[in-house]
Amino acid sequence: MQDAALRLKTLLEQLLGAPLPVRLRAWDGSEAGPPGAPALVVRNRRALRRLLWKPGELGLARAWVAGDLTVDGDLYTALDLISGHVWERGEDAKGLGETLRDPEARAAVRGLVRMAWPPLPPAPPPEEVRRRSHLHTKRTDRRAISHHYDVGNDFYEIVLGPSMVYSCAYWPTPDATLEDAQRDKLELIARKLDLKPGGRLLDVGCGWGSMAIHAAREHGVSVVGVTLSHEQAAYARKRVADEGLTDRVEIRVQDYRDVADGPYDAISSVGMAEHVGSERYLEYARTLFALLKPGGRLLNHQIGRRPRRDESAYEVDEFIDAYVFPDGELAPIGSTVTQLESAGFEVRDVESIREHYALTLRHWVANLEADWPLAVRLTSPGRARVWRLYMAASAVAFERNRIGVNQVLAVRTPGSGASGMPLRARTWG
Repeated sequence: MQDAALRLKTLLEQLLGAPLPVRLRAWDGSEAGPPGAPALVVRNRRALRRLLWKPGELGLARAWVAGDLTVDGDLYTALDLISGHVWERGEDAKGLGETLRDPEARAAVRGLVRMAWPPLPPAPPPEEVRRRSHLHTKRTDRRAISHHYDVGNDFYEIVLGPSMVYSCAYWPTPDATLEDAQRDKLELIARKLDLKPGGRLLDVGCGWGSMAIHAAREHGVSVVGVTLSHEQAAYARKRVADEGLTDRVEIRVQDYRDVADGPYDAISSVGMAEHVGSERYLEYARTLFALLKPGGRLLNHQIGRRPRRDESAYEVDEFIDAYVFPDGELAPIGSTVTQLESAGFEVRDVESIREHYALTLRHWVANLEADWPLAVRLTSPGRARVWRLYMAASAVAFERNRIGVNQVLAVRTPGSGASGMPLRARTWG
């Protein structure tokens, strides 16, 4: 009788119609697959049951979060190799129903059922969000933000480091420190927005207050930062007080749609627009346009995906939706620019900093791994595994140009046409 790893490898290759690019290590200690490749460790039969009941990404994610599946070897290499079979099969990949019309594939599934016996559906890990409405009401947005950001400030201190900035850094060189790169990113945004003493900045999705503090301290502006996370707001307010900036920085727990004290000279929205949703994006753009004075600038820093030939076929990533950013949606950069222009903005600059996010994520993963026991105690083993998987997989996706991140600088240009922009672009450095 074959050992479990060889049997499993044979069945999976029959089902996928391609050789497995990684090694397999089964619960009985057996191994099969290409020598020297990272090993996908199937720790128990429950992992197979998860895959049978939820084939594809969600089943793999549940097995990973529950600890039924892990990787021995370089995680980035393993994810890059596996992604071609699971995450990035493309628009022309056959669906499960079509695959199972093949008698050999049906036989492989029957073999997996026998290996997974008894084939009862395991309960999802407790870290999974079971509500996926994508309505983007104020209530559902509050819940989604709470799921992701109210993990605990101590946990985020481990991952993000002293800068407490949860968005793509801007690296002067690959060997710079994360803190220096995050400082450079904040300064880049400030320069693009042309912040000047006495001006007013609205920071939408202000996080732990880093952009608000930098803008007030380094550029002398008054800042209103809004977030839906009570934990973020409490942390940011303490940082503001410690910096002696309470006269210039106000942190609110408030939906951006409820901000009513414009106009502002500038608006920064960094890593927030991914939560808005396609159905609400024009409302988001119009709201920010209305909050700016004529001549005011918006800096919209947002992750984007590659466009699809059929945009109506786009579906939210199952793992990200269930475990990381509930109700989050990604849009191609062209769609984002079109929506901003439809709201009345003049888009003046688009800068892709895709490679910078890959570097940032690798540093966050390294921070998490370096303090893993504490991270687990502060959250849960499953939640820590979620963060490690999503950040490492995202790093690979940025490196392979499967997703990108863009800074869009837009102006509420007045009727006179005087945008206030310099004649030569990118004078901010």
